[in-house]
Amino acid sequence: MTTTPRGSGVTSADDTTIQAGKPGLITQVISNKGLAVGAVGLFGATVIGVSTVAPAYTSTASIGLAAAEVGTHVPAVILLGLVPMLLVALGYRELNRDMPDSGTTFTWATRAFGPWVGWMASWGLVIATILVLSNLAAVAVDFLFLLISQLAGNPDIADLTYNPFINVGVVLLFMLGATYLSYRDMRESKIFQTVLVIFQVAVLLLFVFLAIGEAAAGNAPHAIPFSFDWFNPFAINDFGAVIAGLSVSIFIFWGWDVTLTMNEETTDPNRTPGRAAALTVFIVGALYLLLAVASVMFAGVTEEPGGLLNEDVVENVFFGLADSVMGPWAFLISLAVLVSSAASLQSTIIGPARTLLAMGHYGAMPKAFDSVNPKHKTPVFAIIVSTSVASLFYVVMRFVSENVLWDTILTLGMMICFYYGLTAFACVWYFRKQWTDSAGAFFTRFLAPLIGGITLLVMFVLTLKDSFDPAYGSGANIGGVGIVGILGVFILVLGVVIMIVMAVRKPEFFRGQILPVQAPASEKESVR
Repeated sequence: MTTTPRGSGVTSADDTTIQAGKPGLITQVISNKGLAVGAVGLFGATVIGVSTVAPAYTSTASIGLAAAEVGTHVPAVILLGLVPMLLVALGYRELNRDMPDSGTTFTWATRAFGPWVGWMASWGLVIATILVLSNLAAVAVDFLFLLISQLAGNPDIADLTYNPFINVGVVLLFMLGATYLSYRDMRESKIFQTVLVIFQVAVLLLFVFLAIGEAAAGNAPHAIPFSFDWFNPFAINDFGAVIAGLSVSIFIFWGWDVTLTMNEETTDPNRTPGRAAALTVFIVGALYLLLAVASVMFAGVTEEPGGLLNEDVVENVFFGLADSVMGPWAFLISLAVLVSSAASLQSTIIGPARTLLAMGHYGAMPKAFDSVNPKHKTPVFAIIVSTSVASLFYVVMRFVSENVLWDTILTLGMMICFYYGLTAFACVWYFRKQWTDSAGAFFTRFLAPLIGGITLLVMFVLTLKDSFDPAYGSGANIGGVGIVGILGVFILVLGVVIMIVMAVRKPEFFRGQILPVQAPASEKESVR
């Protein structure tokens, strides 16, 4: 593939695309990869963004853990986590406006800092999303058996998930189903995701309504009255607790950037992805705040049976509170988390698949990744590789060490901060000639992404430091060094090794011949 500089992007003769449904409206993309142009609008992109975040799954696993750190101030740390996400999202939006490309982090960091940084930034995105695929499938399987046991009135059925052979077999079936759905047309995926997202959001809102109603009526034994002080982060006296709670909060917002990786498939690649990302963050943020308030009001912050910090509640809030909040309709919560995990499994594949497609297209990965199905217009090879690696990883870890399996998931927080932070800094540096063009440009292209990037960099360093503590995660360690920290470093070093191998095999990209570093001119320079 030959590309030449043009404006602020890299284009070739076939890189101009006409948006579907909007005749005459021309949109420049960096390089056309054969994806389905105009397949997803603002509503569809937002739905897929919410699905990837998986609010039912993430909230049931995180509200109790956050409460264990900061007590009633769970809404405060959710707001704290929301701030850097919004600031980074502004940087993503600006980069996407100038360079709509399915490679997102990979393409943008390469254009800002060069091929080596761009490759490593994309490695953080790809490895984090591939690793979480197996976790999502595993959670879906857990709640599948739990749901069946609830409907059948037989608690022994729920224990089937602990049988490694049954568990692995069903997980692989979920992975196969998600692979097939991801291979199909993006329009079909949009319909599938819309139905599942509407259902899970409806169940979550029902839980909120019933929990607050029961608490207000005095029907919950540990109920406490609502207080606006719960939203005040300065009321938390323990800085360490704030950092721990913030780490949980950042994780629960992760996934909104999938809307950007679909930019070549949206009806308006320059604007729709950024708007969808902002809507996704606001929607899930509002849901999390409602769920946090409802859970704290209903269960209180106590370790007594039925309390939010009770061992049967803290790690799985909805399951622990479902019976007392929803009565005979408690099975809907299990179904919502199952739906949330399954839907997120399919939508999460979009990110690594599109990133790997872009890396193959620009010569940073083997050419086989630059493969799009001519009928469905989806990156079939990248999809199969992503789900196959995730499946193999799960099978091996499930039989070798379940502790290491879940400790690996804990490293996701580091990878998230790593690639989000690098992308934010890429925005700051790429637009360095435009910082003073206007007040808006100063905020969205310099100040907001800079603050967001610094916040995530600090979180990355602090989390990495904490992860070397042998007590972190499952407690597994090698020579007194926590396995989570070792895994985090190993993943980054593995990325460096693969990058060096690709640099030897594909030197053109790493010499800057395909995606050269190039900052756009300021408006003043353009006028001249």
